[in-house]
Amino acid sequence: MTTATPLDALDPDASLARRHLWLTDALQWVRGDASDVQASVARVQAFLDAVQTQPGAQARWHLWWSRFIGTVDLTPLLADHGFAPRTAFLSEFGNRLRKKVLPGTPETTDMAELYDLLLSSRFDVRWLKALDSATLKRLHDLLIAPPTNVAEEPALLAAAGFWQSALMDALTFCVSQVCATGFASEIRVRMSPDAQAARPFHELPTDFEALRQAVRSHGKHSAQALATAENLRLRLDACRHAAYSVYSHLEEHGVSVGIVFRLRQLRERIVRIKELLDCLQSEKPERATAALLADLAQVGIDNRSVRSLIASSSHLTAAKVAERSAESGEHYITRNGTEYREMLRKAAGGGAIVGVTVWIKFLLIGLGLSAFWGGFANGVNYAVSFVVIMLLHLTLATKQPAVTAPAMVAKLRDIKQPGAVRRFVDEVANLFRSQIASIVGNIGMVIPVVVLISLAMQLLTGEAMVNQDKAHHVLKDISLIGPLMLYAAFTGVLLFASSIIAGWVENWYVFHNLDSAMKHNPRFTAVLGRERAARWADFMRRNISGLAANISLGLMLGLVPAFMVFFGIGLDVRHVTLSTGQVAAAAVALGWGVFSEPNFWWAVAGVLVIGPLNLGVSFYLAFRLALQAQSVSKVNRQLIRAAIKRRIRSAPLSFLLPPRPSPVADDDAPPQPQSNG
Repeated sequence: MTTATPLDALDPDASLARRHLWLTDALQWVRGDASDVQASVARVQAFLDAVQTQPGAQARWHLWWSRFIGTVDLTPLLADHGFAPRTAFLSEFGNRLRKKVLPGTPETTDMAELYDLLLSSRFDVRWLKALDSATLKRLHDLLIAPPTNVAEEPALLAAAGFWQSALMDALTFCVSQVCATGFASEIRVRMSPDAQAARPFHELPTDFEALRQAVRSHGKHSAQALATAENLRLRLDACRHAAYSVYSHLEEHGVSVGIVFRLRQLRERIVRIKELLDCLQSEKPERATAALLADLAQVGIDNRSVRSLIASSSHLTAAKVAERSAESGEHYITRNGTEYREMLRKAAGGGAIVGVTVWIKFLLIGLGLSAFWGGFANGVNYAVSFVVIMLLHLTLATKQPAVTAPAMVAKLRDIKQPGAVRRFVDEVANLFRSQIASIVGNIGMVIPVVVLISLAMQLLTGEAMVNQDKAHHVLKDISLIGPLMLYAAFTGVLLFASSIIAGWVENWYVFHNLDSAMKHNPRFTAVLGRERAARWADFMRRNISGLAANISLGLMLGLVPAFMVFFGIGLDVRHVTLSTGQVAAAAVALGWGVFSEPNFWWAVAGVLVIGPLNLGVSFYLAFRLALQAQSVSKVNRQLIRAAIKRRIRSAPLSFLLPPRPSPVADDDAPPQPQSNG
């Protein structure tokens, strides 16, 4: 029994939209239920058989095809499909959102737009790649090779040779785009001196023009055309290497998502040109054409993803943010007893300042401000407090994980080197000890400071830091019974976000060379003087990341709950040191009887949970980002987990206490390895 094909519904005289809808239905018929690739290949073969065997079908098909290629412009598909209309990240972001929200129409003469409707699933890529050579040859003869009866229909004569013309036009446009990107000032000035001296983008149009003349004069398969095509490929490689030198500049002077996006587009344009050359000159053009069409289908699918755009364009930025966080996170990790005690001292100082912050927080609550202005006032209070802690070189415990995680993962850059995993496990133990020291120091000092301030207020004014009603409310808010764990985990997300903001701001500062601008700009030096301008520039270069992290964290802790209330979302924040201070203030207000109240002990239990959640969530997110930035494989991640488990079993105290200094026999004796595993 003959297999039914869409050929019966083929109408060369149909309207533009109807012709394209027929093609959409025909490809849906080929696709079937998208479960069997070979079944789709068999349907393509059945369609070819029907065209060749049914009476009048071949003439009807050639007429339909000639009118299709006469009204549809193939060049946008070959040259521009998969590339951003404008070489800007935000522009492409908006373009992809538009494609997700707004439907496409088959009534179009742009083949790039129509192609997304025709081949819209990953299954289409699979069956295109599965077509055998014989079927591809038959398709090539049906679609691209000129028919033998061109004299019967003038439109058929005009259609002959359309494919070579479309390929050459697409090559012209792609080469022009590559040159335009290479000549863009933001790309050109960041190339290495050797790349600028080689001038590959200057010579690219000349090489392509030589190819175009050779194809026109001698044919696409002539020796002259093949030689000029090889020269063009070599020139494209030189352009690609010149563009790659920009990455070295970005690594050193700061990353721009926009520039990374343009470089990625340039690389893909060069790949597209080589694919077009293969279609033009390959000994098996049908195979090269099928590969190109499958790649175009895959690109069309990928380019509907907003997530992939962000991931591909921001990878280098994420790596640079993680690297800058690693630089600032090294001094938060203690590796011996002396550094451990120093961390306790710094954390105690940070806890004392947070105690004052808690007092100011309750004073602000007493002003009765609206939700927004109350949140803003609290945010400013937190930000000022955190900045003071930073400038005094003290420590706030929960800020550490987001910057120490990249510092740890930086140890994995040379993971294949002997001892790399062991050194990383050492860093895990060092970090864990550091976190314990910072939490103990913060909490151990915030409690007595808050108690002393509250007792002093009782002595001087007759009232504690908070009244009894507010004290009961505080204990209820920080009680383990309720949504406290969610709030603490959300605070961990904000802690991580502050580290991302800090890394981004520092990258922006370096990228725009603001350090040099502050030091040498005549307007700055005229107001500040050269020496003071240099000191300010040096201060900002050393502290821009810390200022951004602390200010952003403080404002987020204050304002995010206010914004959540505005949108009707009951999501609050719980920071371990601030919450501890509030519980201490509530306990003083309620007196000795508070120790017999269950709510107090539930609040104490809540504080014990808040700390690990603050630290754990922020560390996990920062650790994941750093692993991605360093491209650590799943296999190596498994090795790391196994090594950490072995250390926990063999030397659990190494995660809690600093290592003891190893004794040496004399001054010349080498240091002994640590015995903590």
